[in-house]
Amino acid sequence: MKRREALLLPLAAMAANQKTTVSIDGERFKINGKLTYPGSKVEGLLMNSRMVQGIFDDDNQETAKRWAYKDTGKWDAGRNTKEFLAAMPIWRKSGLLAFAINIQGGSPEGYSRQQPWETGGIASDGSLKPAYMKRLERILDRADDLGMVVMLGVFYFGQDQRVKDEAAVKRAVGNAAKWVLDHGYRNILFEVNNECNIKAYDHDILKADRVHELISYAKSLGPLLVGTSYGGGFVPLPNVVKVSDFLLIHGNGVKEPARITAMVRETRKVDGYRPMPILFNEDDHFDFDKAENNMMSAIAERASWGYFDPEGYQTPPVNWGIDTDRKKAFFKKLLEVSGFVVVFMLQTSHLFL
Repeated sequence: MKRREALLLPLAAMAANQKTTVSIDGERFKINGKLTYPGSKVEGLLMNSRMVQGIFDDDNQETAKRWAYKDTGKWDAGRNTKEFLAAMPIWRKSGLLAFAINIQGGSPEGYSRQQPWETGGIASDGSLKPAYMKRLERILDRADDLGMVVMLGVFYFGQDQRVKDEAAVKRAVGNAAKWVLDHGYRNILFEVNNECNIKAYDHDILKADRVHELISYAKSLGPLLVGTSYGGGFVPLPNVVKVSDFLLIHGNGVKEPARITAMVRETRKVDGYRPMPILFNEDDHFDFDKAENNMMSAIAERASWGYFDPEGYQTPPVNWGIDTDRKKAFFKKLLEVSGFVVVFMLQTSHLFL
């Protein structure tokens, strides 16, 4: 047997054991061939949360001390992933069917002008760092077991400068796509990069005018659902709309729910649009106790909505449980709109850590 064939045998076995498949039917999502949230207000949608730091680590020893756990005085990447895994069934029982995670992570301060830390799983030559990918594998395997969809991002504008050149950027996207395909994951929405229109990107191919090249490249490698996202309030451009399988938009900075409604309607009018899902996979506006809020406006326009809690789910060390009033309000509203039958008691439910 040739060495390459021998190496592929374990991956083939893993692929055969995958349980969860996400698919697209027009503007709607299906999991294992069935519409999500059947019979509810969010039927066919993917309600989600931004959980990008699940495989987080910091290779800059000068900044790594910032993320130390209070009880130990040290940062621990393994503990972070272990606690992420422990929380996943709780999110699922609370109605969450999808979450976003990113190989290069996201700002560990929520929002940052300067990002001196080194927090990505991509080496300067575009290869994937084994320790990061091992943590990611554990999370994707658990998501597969739970019937959850993962929006897997590759690049983040605070870390893309760590990759040396355009060839390495393309190599990284290819390596990530092939890694997903080789492992047989079918519960993935592949996001080339986070907020492609942000000026902070160093490499032109990751910017809005050219990112469609990377989307098309990833799609050419095998059966992947691929797209990219845009910054808050920005409507996708035709070059991306024409080649994407789904469209990711953000509600950050959008204070008026009416603008959420307008963004969805404008997106459906962009040149190249055909029936395809529209997802907010990042929105830091809440007001879950009000009749009108960004989440409900997105749902009313048949667009999925994603919860982004900078302090609660992005700043390490993260408590991945449902431990704050804001998190509890989101999951309570999610249960209401999704129709999940779960006993929900704000103060005593076992759903909250």
